[in-house]
Order: sequence, then structure tokens, then C-alpha cells
Amino acid sequence: MRPVRPLSEEENLLNDDRPLLVFFWSERSGPARRMESLLAHLERKERDRLRVRRVDVDARPDLAERFQVSVVPTLVLIKDKRAVSRLDGRTSAPKIEAMLAPHLRQLAAA
Repeated sequence: MRPVRPLSEEENLLNDDRPLLVFFWSERSGPARRMESLLAHLERKERDRLRVRRVDVDARPDLAERFQVSVVPTLVLIKDKRAVSRLDGRTSAPKIEAMLAPHLRQLAAA
């Protein structure tokens, strides 16, 4: 299993039409490490409609502060250059999917 890709400064993430799910995590957080595979699966499943990136709060405290992350793990959904939804703490796939559903565009049937 490959991990969720880290947030890279080189990527211009805000110019993509797909919403961006940012996974704030820490190596020392057991709940965050356990959510890694769930988010990797979500990234594969929704790759045409969603981007998923992770941010290590220890390496990037500036981003954690900017998004007011006080609990690890935290998921923040960014759409149209704004944070539109978030989940704080360890959560389940159904809760994540419920948070995402209103923000993901429907794909045309082939």
C-alpha cells in the first residue's frame, strides 16, 4: 500500500478544479497512522473527483496553525480556494464520505 502523497510546495494545488482533502497527521499519532490506509483507498477510489494530500503537523506547524488544527488527525476539505468542511479526530469511512458527498461533482455516465 502506498501512503497518501505529502503536500508539496511545488504543486499548485489550488488551481485544480477538484476539491482538495488535506490530511493533517503526525508520526507520533496512532489514530492518524491508522487512518492512512483509509485515505489511500479513498484517494484511489475518488481520483477523478478529489485530490488527497497529507501534512505532517510537526514538519509544517505553519499550515497546522493556518487551518487551526488542534487535534491530530484532522481532515480539511478545500474547494474553490476555501476550507468548506472538516473532521477533527479519528473518523470512519462513512463519515468522511458523508462530508465529501455534497462537494464532489458527479461524473458523466460513460
